Amino acid sequence: MTALVVVLAVVVVGLIVVVARVLRVLTKPASPAPSADPRAAVVAELERVAGLTAADAKAELVKVVQTQAKRDAALIVREIEGKARAEGESRAREIVTLAIQRIASEQTAESVVTVLQLPSDDMKGRIIGREGRNIRTFEAVTGVNLIIDDTPEAVLLSCFDPVRREVGRLTLEKLVLDGRIHPHRIEEQHERSKNEVDALCLRAGEDALIDLGITEMHPDLIALLGQLRYRTSYGQNVLKHLVESAHLASMMASELRLDREICKRCALLHDIGKALTHEVEGSHAIIGAEIARKYGESEDVVHAIEAHHNEVEVRTVEAVLTQAADGISGSRPGARRESLEHYVHRLERIEQIAAGHVGVEKVFAMQAGREIRVMVKPDEIDDIGAAVIAREVAKQIEEELTYPGQIRVTVVRESRATEVAK
Repeated sequence: MTALVVVLAVVVVGLIVVVARVLRVLTKPASPAPSADPRAAVVAELERVAGLTAADAKAELVKVVQTQAKRDAALIVREIEGKARAEGESRAREIVTLAIQRIASEQTAESVVTVLQLPSDDMKGRIIGREGRNIRTFEAVTGVNLIIDDTPEAVLLSCFDPVRREVGRLTLEKLVLDGRIHPHRIEEQHERSKNEVDALCLRAGEDALIDLGITEMHPDLIALLGQLRYRTSYGQNVLKHLVESAHLASMMASELRLDREICKRCALLHDIGKALTHEVEGSHAIIGAEIARKYGESEDVVHAIEAHHNEVEVRTVEAVLTQAADGISGSRPGARRESLEHYVHRLERIEQIAAGHVGVEKVFAMQAGREIRVMVKPDEIDDIGAAVIAREVAKQIEEELTYPGQIRVTVVRESRATEVAK
């Protein structure tokens, strides 16, 4: 580059000298000659001396100027990009910090045990029943382990599934208030408690929408959202996590001058697939996107749901904000506890292993996962078949899972005879 500039400078100096000589010649008195254009003669002499035509000289000069301009422009662009990147990172930190400071959520402390207070210790004997028939029926119907110890006027209900545990708590609470505790009454109260919990789930979904100021959503989608009230993710209540994420996304959208309602909706529904994770095969993000599309949500919301774990490439700002809100809500102090989640996954897998055998009607993991009770259909499985199922389930658990201590597999084959007096 420098050598080329020097050459051009020498050429320009030479052209100046030539022009001076030509002008001296032209200013001398001359003998009459045919008339000619003096400028054409100057150009011709310059081209001869320089060895370049006027067009070539112009092209070389333009090329040099363009190269220098591009270099200067590249330096300016690099400086602007660096400044914009620094300002962008600073602004992003400010937006996230403001959103975290403005959200105020309680720390989550999920448990797998519920304590039910009793009016007196005499009630414990009625709950156990003659030869323990009541407590056995209660555990078989609800799938909740009932722990009756020396704690005064209290019993413990233990179950890893929070929905099942809540149904069991309501069932036992109604039985204690009524005072009549026997197997048939336990089944009746269990059915009523299940319906009551379903209503509570629907109400929880509606309350979440009211909290966020969202007025329109498909009723089935609201019901699914409410079911997450009793589900936890790494110890964090999923419904509370979704509401918290929606508030965070809304606040960050406000700082960025984006559509708050769309961002809020994306964050609220991003984990909706967890309500059906056990019923439908696949990732909860993809399942949630299909559910949202089925119930008429916009494509921006569907994309944010399916992309919040990067299983689909992120294409919109709303999806990015959904990821950010999800990460902030899950990483705040006290939000999650990984050990509880692993424990719940192990119990869920134990139940899935037993439920996969032919003739199995119901499966309950009891005693904090140390015992699994398998209810089989008596008309399909005989006593020998029950023993075979117990052996196969135990072998499969040994091969697939890692767990402390031992797991007892109990297969229950019960025959019932029912008649109706008319």
